[in-house]
Amino acid sequence: MRYLPKSPAERRQMLDAIGARSIDDLFAGIPERFRLREALKLPGPYSESEVIQYFKERAAESSTGYTSFLGAGVYHHLRSVVTDTIIQRGEFLTSYTPYQAEISQGTLQAIFEFQTLMCQLTGQEVANASMWDGSTATTEAALMAERITGRSRVLVARSLHPEYRKVLETYAENSSLRIEELPFGTDGKVDRQKLDAALGDDVAAVIIQSPNFFGVIEYEPELARQVHSAAALLVVAITEAVSLGAVRPPGEADIVAMEGQSFGLPPSYGGPFVGVLASRMKYVRQMPGRLAGQAADSQGRRGFVLTLAAREQHIRREKATSNICTNQALCALAVTVHLSLLGKEGLRDVAEQNLSKGQFACSELTKVRGVERAFAGPFFNEFTIRLPRTARDVNRELLGYKIIGPLALDAAYPGLANHALVCVTETTTRAQIEGLAAALARILA
Repeated sequence: MRYLPKSPAERRQMLDAIGARSIDDLFAGIPERFRLREALKLPGPYSESEVIQYFKERAAESSTGYTSFLGAGVYHHLRSVVTDTIIQRGEFLTSYTPYQAEISQGTLQAIFEFQTLMCQLTGQEVANASMWDGSTATTEAALMAERITGRSRVLVARSLHPEYRKVLETYAENSSLRIEELPFGTDGKVDRQKLDAALGDDVAAVIIQSPNFFGVIEYEPELARQVHSAAALLVVAITEAVSLGAVRPPGEADIVAMEGQSFGLPPSYGGPFVGVLASRMKYVRQMPGRLAGQAADSQGRRGFVLTLAAREQHIRREKATSNICTNQALCALAVTVHLSLLGKEGLRDVAEQNLSKGQFACSELTKVRGVERAFAGPFFNEFTIRLPRTARDVNRELLGYKIIGPLALDAAYPGLANHALVCVTETTTRAQIEGLAAALARILA
């Protein structure tokens, strides 16, 4: 009976208990135009073996053999099979949240090591046990800044990932946060003069991304000083965590929100990923989620405990810092294993490969007639190009060369219809980069 649906009598009993006349009453809040009234157009019915064969045939029709130059917050990086082997051990794969320290030492230690690695990477003093992903970590950083400063106005650079901005706007819709966007200049960075004019004694935080959505490395210590002059907090979002192997960490920022997918997690069609939230120690009581800490038992032996859990499952709702109900423990473990295998020198080597391949790709593509780099300034493994035609048209033709082209930016930035975001990583070969340049030359000839 485990997988069988409820009987009609049981359904009727449940509906009576909640005061509903029919199943349709449960969906009364959904507007009629969004409701599906006809049957789904599915093939079949198929037996189990036929279903397996069907999906094998569909998989064979997918983009096998294509080269991708997409990035924009989700990145292809090399991963060791050791990572998957370790995280699939039963004590990790099936473990629940570590409320009972006496039986959860392995999980607690893994979380503690994750937090330590995140602090070392970001240049911050404390990190929590992970968040859902980079977008929710960025939003939680804004809410955290509101609690710390007692202010509700948040200035957000338009060079922040568009999806991160959407998540922030969704949260703000039913909270006291007031979100204002700051334009970017010709260099792709936040307009510093507009930022200066917008700063005031009601600003809780300024949120930037570095490397930003256009690939430009945006963070610099002077920006932190500018924000702090108005007693506001600087939040730095990072979508490409591998960049920290080569780029100076935002140590002067107040809060860092990061996506950790690049460390041992495959793109997986969009998740699950793992968010990182790190800050200065003085703000630790305002961090959402939970933290694992190191302790000692009565005999002085090293141990681990759940040190801080400021969520509404643990404390009174009005005192909770967030309604986040869990962390991405298994994904955080994958990050920890991956970084432990890489080590400091390994991470630097991977970052340098990304950096050099990005420079080579930019050089090769801008040799093509009509292709220009859109924004000057240093970049890591992504950069924005300007094309003589719309990026969507060019990408359609690139598919004929078995190339999934760079991300067209017009959906998020209507004024950039001829712009595309190119991404290369250590998985991109020299031949693939030269192939893209050659294909573009033929398409744009």
